[in-house]
Amino acid sequence: MKEGNISDFYREMGISEPVLRFGEQVLEELKGRFGEIDETAEYNQLKVLKAMQENKVSEACLLGTTGYGYNDLGRETLESVYAAVFHTQDALVRPQITCGTHALALALMSNLRPGDELLSPVGKPYDTLEEVIGIRESRGSLKEYGISYRQVDLLPDGGFDYENIEKALNERTRLVTIQRSKGYQTRPTLSVKRIGELIAFIKSRKPDCICMVDNCYGEFVERIEPTDVGADMCVGSLIKNPGGGLAPIGGYIAGTRECVENAACRLTSPGLGKEVGASLGILPQFYQGLFLAPTVTASALKGAIFAANVYERLGFGVVPDGKESRHDIIQAVTFGKPEGLIAFCEGIQAAAPVDSFVRPEPWDMPGYDSQVIMAAGAFVSGSSIELSADGPLKPPYAVYFQGGLTWPHAKFGILKSLQRCVEAKAVQLPR
Repeated sequence: MKEGNISDFYREMGISEPVLRFGEQVLEELKGRFGEIDETAEYNQLKVLKAMQENKVSEACLLGTTGYGYNDLGRETLESVYAAVFHTQDALVRPQITCGTHALALALMSNLRPGDELLSPVGKPYDTLEEVIGIRESRGSLKEYGISYRQVDLLPDGGFDYENIEKALNERTRLVTIQRSKGYQTRPTLSVKRIGELIAFIKSRKPDCICMVDNCYGEFVERIEPTDVGADMCVGSLIKNPGGGLAPIGGYIAGTRECVENAACRLTSPGLGKEVGASLGILPQFYQGLFLAPTVTASALKGAIFAANVYERLGFGVVPDGKESRHDIIQAVTFGKPEGLIAFCEGIQAAAPVDSFVRPEPWDMPGYDSQVIMAAGAFVSGSSIELSADGPLKPPYAVYFQGGLTWPHAKFGILKSLQRCVEAKAVQLPR
């Protein structure tokens, strides 16, 4: 290999000349769009920096506490920073929140009471929430506590079914949950603008209804967040966008003071709330991860757009399509056959910095109703902001790709997925 020759290096890393040439042809048309993404990242970087400066983040904030965690300056300041970034009254940001599903369950269970009803006006929730709600029977679900659930599906064109949403709202409707991202579906991801329109409609019919947004995969993709357009709560995972690839665990709830305090009392104990919960030695990763999050999210977003354009040009169904505006970092590619889904995930795993030698296989993953194949050779186990891909082994055999801490790694991951698909004869390059 000649020093400094990128094409030779790609070949040494297993990317054939036809695959590399095809990828470069696709990228040539995306330069202008990538420039727009960089501008959004710059805006959001300034927003995070401003929040940190205004809340006087200091070296002392990085030290952390043990035991009960009383008077934890770093924890309290970080939550003030999150509240400033999301323009909310308060925030709960804790390593004791184990994942995104836990954060969502915490927000729901702390703000709903027996006899209340939960409404989803955007159709079926993410698979792991089915057991939280009680759609699939599970120990400790909302259903067990006498909380009912109903949903209104999106219209065939992806629009909101306002007529049936209005009918579904009733005196028991206490909380409306709006999932921003698509989950294991091929519906459109919701823009912040559209979420704001939906919230305004709901509030006009039932002003006291709590509107919660599952913001997973959406943070920092746009210049505003759902709490800027009326959401009472915004919920997410720190091993996705806002952790910037550094947070090793954690979740957040940003919203009204009442909603956040309810969540804190459920996470710890009534009477204790936000006052306890040691941060241990994790605060530097939380702060620095948030600081890096806008540019890391931009890298992942470029990877998603590159993937969409590569596979759309090859004739596969992609959601969003190659030219649509983006509102999260997830890219769905529908292969129609299990071979394509499996080959794609094998390519992503082979591109990883960790466990690149491992071959992913479908397995019975807890919380899902079918086997799932997952590719994620990550520094943080399960981190979806790192290069990863997964999908359920069931029709339409769609893969959900996300992440990439850097754009060069996201690019290599897509090329590697394409290489593996070509080798498995699941994809044929144009001649």
